[in-house]
Amino acid sequence: MRPLIWLLSAYRSDSHAYWVDGLVRRHRNFDWQRFELPGRHFAWRIRSNPLSWLDRMERRLHGSSPDLIVATSMVDLATLKGLLPQIAGVPSLLYFHENQLAYPVIPGQVQSIEPCMVQIYAALAADRLAFNSDFNRDSFMDGIDRLARRLPDGMPENLSQRLRPKSEVLPVAVERVCHDRRGASAGPRTEAPLILWNHRWEHDKRPDRFARAMVELDQEGLAFRLALLGPRGRTPHPAHEELCQALDHRIAVDGYLPRRDYEDWLRRADWVVSTAEHEFQGISLIEAVSAGASPIVPDRLCYPEQYPESCRYDPASDRALLQALRSALKNEERRAPAIDDWLAPALVERWAELLFSSLQGSNSD
Repeated sequence: MRPLIWLLSAYRSDSHAYWVDGLVRRHRNFDWQRFELPGRHFAWRIRSNPLSWLDRMERRLHGSSPDLIVATSMVDLATLKGLLPQIAGVPSLLYFHENQLAYPVIPGQVQSIEPCMVQIYAALAADRLAFNSDFNRDSFMDGIDRLARRLPDGMPENLSQRLRPKSEVLPVAVERVCHDRRGASAGPRTEAPLILWNHRWEHDKRPDRFARAMVELDQEGLAFRLALLGPRGRTPHPAHEELCQALDHRIAVDGYLPRRDYEDWLRRADWVVSTAEHEFQGISLIEAVSAGASPIVPDRLCYPEQYPESCRYDPASDRALLQALRSALKNEERRAPAIDDWLAPALVERWAELLFSSLQGSNSD
């Protein structure tokens, strides 16, 4: 019989869904039982997921216990193990798409310690930890040390050092978007280069910086078009509204598109830009680069692991972003960097090895 894995994802946003669906689709040697919650009401999801799943899990346990639990870092694994003694001894792998200790605070809001503590407790309760980038792992461990210095007393010594031995880095396996532009259905290409934005329109991606740079490039008279893609909230982001009002004549496409149409526009993009203050792997940017777009990214977060120095700009300076864009538009010769280490062919077997070894309950290294 195939090993039974409980796959727990407490916040089915785009990147989490991409990871869950990919695991189930690629690794058919396991019997997957999914437990997922919608990607909304973040504060409620991260604190309440054990309650949301409790009845369903109790019913499942009347039949058989899982052989392995694979959970995202938004899952309150410690509480689940306490509420359900039947799974307390089941081997567990906690996967970090992100970590709350390195998440930027929304302007005007006070950072809550609770999401951070959920992830720390879950990390302590798990047998193994995996992170989607070195930056994610290191910022989590450094964040624990910073938090320990802030708390008044009672923190264990060297807490991050307890977690490092059972931690490793394994990115989400990203499917390559074939960059044969002849297959694109978005219409014939024009001479003006196409600049792509395919991130969430939210504060942590800093679309305001992107918008300011685009408006200034327009005022300089440089030729370019814009593809404004990526998820957007119920309320339009001010940066998106600014671009639509000031640069309507530049916008080739604007919307959250069906997958096939989205990939067509990735193939047509010449440059893909990030202005993020929060990025632990950057799946959408990896997809765009795999389709042939050249990246322009800040020299921080996960990007130094992925892209050469020539693709990175100083994030402390808006002028550096503008100069990088200006140089890109004037440079007729461009080449997307190799990102094979972040794509599925290089990662699927590593994921299989991690899942099989995690069934034993501890890091084999």
